[in-house]
Amino acid sequence: MAESGKNFESNVIRLEQDEHATPEYQRIHPKGLVPALVEDGRLYIESIDIIGQVAGADTQLADVSDRTMLELADAAQLDLKLLTFEFLFRSNPPPPKEVVEAFQKGHKNEWLLKFREDFARGFDPDKINAAIARTGDGFEQLNARLADGRTFLEGEHFTLSDIAWMPNVHRFRLMGWPFEEAKHLFAWFQRVSARESYQKALLDWQPDPVVEGFEAYTRTRQAAQSDIQSYPYFTSRSEG
Repeated sequence: MAESGKNFESNVIRLEQDEHATPEYQRIHPKGLVPALVEDGRLYIESIDIIGQVAGADTQLADVSDRTMLELADAAQLDLKLLTFEFLFRSNPPPPKEVVEAFQKGHKNEWLLKFREDFARGFDPDKINAAIARTGDGFEQLNARLADGRTFLEGEHFTLSDIAWMPNVHRFRLMGWPFEEAKHLFAWFQRVSARESYQKALLDWQPDPVVEGFEAYTRTRQAAQSDIQSYPYFTSRSEG
């Protein structure tokens, strides 16, 4: 929205208050997930579809030579979710029993219910490492694509491919991912994060106390050697 200049009405869904489990929201989004876009009476629930609809078909933003980067970003979302819960959201205290029970009764998405149960028990370390490895592979593909000196993922113009990947890199920076080791990707992120849309679409929606809490939690896990870089994907590379 920030890049397109379109006007829109925003309705904030407070995930920490389980507002995505309310009957009202689940009537909008059948999976009870965010985001969701309603335009001209039509519902869009997949992130890639949403940014494509917002951009419009005949704009420079939509000038994507192929969908490789978009499909890669879309495929990365489940791993992003798991690793966000493990390395950022675990900083919050567990919810009271009655809140957990209300969510389990109110939400209709069986996959999400199972995910929340796994989170409460603790994710399997092998599952975490596999998600880290897939994420690392994706970042390596981005770094290789940018190695030819292009300014953005599709060339010299900022497009949907850049928009799709900006939030992922932003999130993993909070987890302490060592982007400095991927110099082309790191330089790309410095460029895109300097755009006004990055401030409006990401930073302005992220309260400072939340960011400070995530950063403090990442430091705590680093001190305990249980942070994202403590997993075999990273340690085996450093040993090699």
